[in-house]
Amino acid sequence: MATIAELNDAHRCAIPVTATYVTAGVAALPSDTQPRILERVRTYDAFTDANDPWQEHDFGAFEIDGETFNWKIDCYDVDVRYASPDPTDPFVTRRVLTIMFAAEY
Repeated sequence: MATIAELNDAHRCAIPVTATYVTAGVAALPSDTQPRILERVRTYDAFTDANDPWQEHDFGAFEIDGETFNWKIDCYDVDVRYASPDPTDPFVTRRVLTIMFAAEY
């Protein structure tokens, strides 16, 4: 069985195919900046004990052009109404990745 981190990494690395949302602030950025942000999220690998204490690879932060961005993966049930009953089971889990300015978190 895959771990939560493996499933989260697969979801994140599949951008732009996966369920990915950006905040209004990120959506308002110039069109040449947005692909760079998506690429940084997709290739993020700076996980440490300090920023990933449960080793789930569900959050990251990085800078582009002097701005700090965060991304977060949340695991919902199949109806995307409540938390997933089992984030290790892709048949009962819908992952949603959100990208935002750090100030929007």
